[in-house]
Amino acid sequence: MTFNKIEIRAATERHDVHARQLAREISHLPIQALPSLAAISQPALSIRTAQLYLLTGNLSTAQLDQLTQQLLTDPVVQESGPAALLPNAHTVDVFFHPGVTDTLAESVLTGAQMLGITELQQVETGRRYILDGRLSEADAHAITQAILYNPVIQQYELHPAHVTTDTPHAHVQPTEQAVAGPSITTVPLIDMSDEQLMEVSRAGLLSLNLDEMRAIQQHYREQGREPTDVELETLAQTWSEHCSHKTFKATVAYREVDEQGNVLETETIPGLLKSYIMRATQQIEMPELVSAFSDNAGIVRFTETQDIAFKVETHNHPSAIEPFGGANTGVGGVIRDVVGVSAYPIACTDILCFGPPETPADELPSGVLTPRRIASGVVSGVRDYGNKMGIPTVNGAIWYHPGYIYNPLVFCGCLGILPHGSHPNQVQTGDLIVVLGGRTGRDGIHGATFSSGEMSSEINAQAGTAVQIGAPITEKKATDVIVQARDLRLYHAITDCGAGGFSSAIGEMASETGANVELAKAPLKYQGLAPWEIWLSEAQERMVLAVPPEHLAELQALCDIEEVELSVLGTFTGDHRLKITYQSEVVADMDMGFLHHGIPNKTLEAVWTQKQAESGTSPEDLPEQLVEGIAHAWTPTLLGLLRHPNIASKEEVVRRYDHEVQGATVVKPLVGKAGNGPGDAAVLQPILDEETRAGIVLSNGINPLYGKFDPYHMVLNAVDEALRNLAAVGGDVGRTAILDNFCWGNPNDPEQLGLLVRAVKGCYDAAVGYGVPFISGKDSLNNEYRADGRRLPVIPTLLISAVSVIEDASRTVEMALKTPGNLLYQIGATHNEMAGSHYGEIVEQDSFEQLFPQTTVPQVDIPHAYATMKALGEAIRKGLVRSCHDLSEGGLAVAAAEMSLAGMLGVNLDVHRISTHTQGMNAVVRNIVRLFSESASRFLVELAPEQLGPFEQHMQESGVHELTYLGTVTNTNRFVVQDRTQELINVSVAELQEAWKGGLA
Repeated sequence: MTFNKIEIRAATERHDVHARQLAREISHLPIQALPSLAAISQPALSIRTAQLYLLTGNLSTAQLDQLTQQLLTDPVVQESGPAALLPNAHTVDVFFHPGVTDTLAESVLTGAQMLGITELQQVETGRRYILDGRLSEADAHAITQAILYNPVIQQYELHPAHVTTDTPHAHVQPTEQAVAGPSITTVPLIDMSDEQLMEVSRAGLLSLNLDEMRAIQQHYREQGREPTDVELETLAQTWSEHCSHKTFKATVAYREVDEQGNVLETETIPGLLKSYIMRATQQIEMPELVSAFSDNAGIVRFTETQDIAFKVETHNHPSAIEPFGGANTGVGGVIRDVVGVSAYPIACTDILCFGPPETPADELPSGVLTPRRIASGVVSGVRDYGNKMGIPTVNGAIWYHPGYIYNPLVFCGCLGILPHGSHPNQVQTGDLIVVLGGRTGRDGIHGATFSSGEMSSEINAQAGTAVQIGAPITEKKATDVIVQARDLRLYHAITDCGAGGFSSAIGEMASETGANVELAKAPLKYQGLAPWEIWLSEAQERMVLAVPPEHLAELQALCDIEEVELSVLGTFTGDHRLKITYQSEVVADMDMGFLHHGIPNKTLEAVWTQKQAESGTSPEDLPEQLVEGIAHAWTPTLLGLLRHPNIASKEEVVRRYDHEVQGATVVKPLVGKAGNGPGDAAVLQPILDEETRAGIVLSNGINPLYGKFDPYHMVLNAVDEALRNLAAVGGDVGRTAILDNFCWGNPNDPEQLGLLVRAVKGCYDAAVGYGVPFISGKDSLNNEYRADGRRLPVIPTLLISAVSVIEDASRTVEMALKTPGNLLYQIGATHNEMAGSHYGEIVEQDSFEQLFPQTTVPQVDIPHAYATMKALGEAIRKGLVRSCHDLSEGGLAVAAAEMSLAGMLGVNLDVHRISTHTQGMNAVVRNIVRLFSESASRFLVELAPEQLGPFEQHMQESGVHELTYLGTVTNTNRFVVQDRTQELINVSVAELQEAWKGGLA
C-alpha cells in the first residue's frame, strides 16, 4: 500500500487566477484584524495556490506518473510534483471533513479506471494556499478562518513560515468502517412531560412544536409502543414547514388595526394557500394550464406537441452556512424538480440577495459569514452546477440590502420542456421502488427540519450535516436516462430525493398506496450510516421511480449505457402502510394516514397595523441651500444611482454563467452593441422536431424596499415588474403564468404573519387582476438569525417569476438604442411615489424627508397596467418598436441611461412634458419625480419616425393614452436631459458606462 501526496500548481503566477482572486478578497478584510498586513508595501503580497491529491493504493511509479500527467495536470498552464513546503511562506492545507462528499475525488477514481489503473483505492482532494512569509502566523490563521475554509465541511492545517517538514495529512484510511447494526432504536416518548418532549425536538433538530409532539405521543400511546428513531425522524420531515407548508395551510386569525391599536377589521382565514394563491389560479381558468400545485413543477402548453415546466426554489439556510454547497445544490435541486415532471431542463434562473458587500467581518455575530464571502461562494456554486450540466443561466437579479446580512436569499429556477401528456404520475400497486443516480451519504441529513427553523451559531454548528454536496455530472447522466425512459414509458411515476431524501420521496409517492422498503439495498458512499440516516439523507442527484417489474431490465440497460447506478429498494403495496426494514429487521411500520394527515392544524394570530394614508404631496417652500444643492447635483445623482449595487452592472457575475449552451437563447442577459447592457427578460426558442418559431419569455420581479411600507403594494409591484419586463421584450401578458416565492421571518410572530397575510392578499388581487395564474411556488419561512438574545429577521421578500409563450421568438426586441434620429417616448404615468425608491437610498435621509414629507410607494392601477402591457407587447410583435426598456429602479433617468450605454448612442431628452399629476409641487421636486420616481407600469420606447403613426394609433385603439414624447437618439455620444431651456444633465455615454460598470469596484 502506498500513499502519495501530489501537488498541482499553475505553471506561472500569471496563470494562478485563484491567487489573484484571493488577494482581492484579503484586501477587503478589516486591516485591524491583520496588523502585519499594514506594514507590507513593496513588493506586493505574495500568494500562490495549488490543488492537492492524496492517492492511496498499490501504485507503481509508472502508474503514479501516468495518473499525474494524463489525468491530474493540464500541461499548458499547470505543473506537478510532490507536495513540499517553502521555507519562507506560510502553507495552509484545506481538506474536507471525513464523510463529506468529495466529487473531485470521485472523478479521479473514475478517470483512473478509464486509464486501466485499478490499483488506486482511495482519493482525497484539498487546496493548498501559500501565503507571504512576511505575514505573522496569527495573520495567516485569521486569513484562513475568514476566507480559505468553512468549518462546517472542512478542516485546515497551517505550516508556519520557516517550518519545512510537510507532515502527512490525517486522511481517512480505506479500511471498512463498522457496518451499522440492525438493532432497533426507540425513543421513549409515551411518558415524557411537555418539557421533555420539547427537549427531544430541540436536541434532535426536529423543529416540531409542542402540539405536534403531543400528537405523536398520543398516537404511540394508542399503538401501545414507543416510536423508533426512523419513525420519529420521518414524522419530523413530513411535518416540517419546508415539506408540509403548515403555515400556509394553518387557520389564521387576522386583524387589521390603526396606529392607535383600534381594531378596523377581523377575519378568519382557513389557509392562505387555499384561500388566496390556489383560489386565484382556479378562478382564472387558463386554457393552456396543464398542471398546477400538484407536482414538482408547474406545467403549461407551449406548442401543439410540447409543454413547458417551470419551478423556482430557495436554498437560503444552507447557503448561509456553506455558500458554495448551498447554492450549488439549490440549482441541482430545482433542476431535479423539473426532471421530476419528466421534462428536459433547458434554462436556469437565479435571483440572489446579499448584505452590503462592504460589511466588515468584525461587526458580525459569531457564525455569520461576511456578505462578500457569501456572495463569492454562492455565485461560484450557481456557475458550477449549471455550466457543468450544460444548462444556460438566462435570467436573474442580484439585490444588496442590510436586511440580508444574516439571512441571504438564494432563489434558483429551472425551465424544462416535455412532450404534451408524457409525464406519468400515478403509482400502481406492485411497482418497484427504483432509485437511480448518486449514492447516499451523511451529507444533507436534517436539511428539511434545519430549513424550517431559525438560525444561530449553535444551531449552524449542530446542523453541519444539513449541507449537501453537489455532483452535476452525475445528475446530467441521470437526466439523460430519465428522458429516454420517459419516451419509452418505462415508469408510472417519478420524483426527486430533495428535502428529506428517501423519506419524502418514497413517503409522498406511496401516500395513496403504501410501500415496503429495504434500506440495506441503498448504495452508500461509505459504510457506517444508521438506518435513519440512510432514510433521511438528502445526498444529491437521486431520483425515485415507480417501475413496473416487466420494465426493469430495459431501464437497467439504459442505466448501463449512461453509467448510472440503479437500485431496487422495495415495492409499492396496497396496504397504506410504510414498512421499512434494515437487513430484514423492521425499523419503521407506519400508517400512511397518520403520517400525511395526522399533523395538528395550526391556528395562528396575525396583525397588520394600517398606517395613515398620505396624500403624496410635497412642500412648495424648501430650504434654499437644499434646493441649490439639488440644482447642481443632477448628474452626480444619476451617476450615483448607476453605481448603486442593485442597479450597477452584474456582468462580472453574468459572464461566469453559460447562457448560450443548447443554442436556444434569443435575447440574452446582456444586450447591446458590445453585449454590455442589462436585458429586461430572456427569450428562448427551443430546438424542436416540429416546424415552429414559438418562443418562451422568462422574467422576474422583486421589490423588497417597498415591503417595509406595505407588503400588499410590494407584491403588486413585484407582479407588475415581472410582467413589465416580459412585455418590454415583446412577451404576451395574456399568455403568461407566474410563480411565487416567499422568504419571511418567524410566522409565529403575529406582526411577521400579518405582513405575510397582507402580501398573500396582494398575490390574489394581482393574479386575478392581470389574469395570470400561479402554477407553482414555494414559501421559505423562519429566515431569522438569533444572536445575543436578538431576533434578526430577513427583510420580507417576495420573488415573482413569469413565463410567457409567443408565436414567433424573432419578433422581439431588447433595450439598447439602435439608430440616431429615432424618437423616444415614455409610456405610462409618473407620480410622486418616492417611498422605497433608490433615490431615497442614495440621498441623506434628512434631505429626503424634507423633500418628500408625504409620499407613497408606487400604486399599481391593474386594469390600466394590463391594457398597457398587452398593447405594448402586441406593438413589439408587430414590428412597431425598435427598442424598449421598462422603468424600474432609478426611474426614467436610469432607464434612459441604460439604453444609451447599451447602444453606445447619445440622447436628448426634455422632461417638461411629463405630468406628475400633483398640484403645488416645488419645481425642483417635480424634476426629481420626473427623473427618479419608480412609478409602476411605465416604459421607454424607441421608435423610427415612420413607426410613430402606426404605433400611436395601435396604442390609442388599445385604450392607452399616456404617451409622452421626450426626445431623440443622437450620435453625439452625450446623454443630455433638459427641462425646457434648463439643462439638468449633460454627461458622456462613456461616463455612464464607467459609473454603471464600477458599482462594486
